[in-house]
Amino acid sequence: MTQAGRTAIVLYWDASKVLKQGYIEMASKLEQLRAMTVVVADTGDIESIKAVKPVDCTTNPSLLLKAAEMPAYDHIIEEAVSWGRKHSGSQEAVVAAIADRLATSFGSELTKLVPGRVSTEVDADLSFDTKATIAKAHAIIADYKSRGISHDRILIKIASTWEGIRAAEELQKEGIDCNLTLLFSQAQAIACGDAGVFLISPFVGRILDWHVKNDGRTFTPEEDPGVISVRSIYADYKARGVKTVVMGASFRSTGEIEALAGCDRLTIAPNLLQALEADQGTLERKLSPDGHLSKPTTGKIDERAFRWAMNQDAMATEKLAEGIRGFAKDLGKLRTLIAKRVEGAAQAAA
Repeated sequence: MTQAGRTAIVLYWDASKVLKQGYIEMASKLEQLRAMTVVVADTGDIESIKAVKPVDCTTNPSLLLKAAEMPAYDHIIEEAVSWGRKHSGSQEAVVAAIADRLATSFGSELTKLVPGRVSTEVDADLSFDTKATIAKAHAIIADYKSRGISHDRILIKIASTWEGIRAAEELQKEGIDCNLTLLFSQAQAIACGDAGVFLISPFVGRILDWHVKNDGRTFTPEEDPGVISVRSIYADYKARGVKTVVMGASFRSTGEIEALAGCDRLTIAPNLLQALEADQGTLERKLSPDGHLSKPTTGKIDERAFRWAMNQDAMATEKLAEGIRGFAKDLGKLRTLIAKRVEGAAQAAA
């Protein structure tokens, strides 16, 4: 094939590129995935978003901490610190307010780069407080509104505790769509579906991590407990007509992603998106709305049944608690970073 032939006009059909010269050049696995699944970038790095061009974007305190430590985003930190120093209150309150502003500042930049939704997370330390979670969600939406960004561009990201699910239920009734994160079990998924949650984020890789550590073995993508969990949740939702979007998250390899090709959405880190883009192999669809085989659950789960199911599921209980602790720890680090910047700004102004 000559270079001239490779630069000819391309006609798109499904997941392959058909050239007028009469040969077929397969699209990358990322392009094929986009033909069957909404691809979401799991990052707060604006430059990575520009490179991979996802439909949606999701962040969390850990990703925001990484982004805030990058020199390229100093101007966003400086604006938030300058804004915060104009407000009265204790240092702790001012620092917390600046951290909130940083989340929406990064989110605002991301809305300029993706055509769909940006997920912004409620503080992890509110994971067991329904009223406080709702109040924080209202504050996040209000901040976005003040920047001219409509609530229908935002997903409020909340941990899948019983209290978090109840908060999401109320927010959904108000027309504020939610992304329920740190989801590791069927019980969490059923409760979220019952609550009318817009989207859930089952954590594939973290489920795998637990089983690798506790079972002392490795798993192929088809055996992967995280993959199996998402497939089960997806099949149950489709069988019961649950409208909640299933978005697989927290991937450890492209193999896990390929094993969930066809899922409603998949949120993927930039390095894995790049690996899929570089792979010209054929991607097989694994999930489809009319291809479910599992027997649906009866649905509906009350608080007693939810808590008992979580108690009986060591993996889900441990990973949910660990995830909340991790996000809370990184939020604390972010606030420490902000406090130092506030102190530095005050000294410079003295």
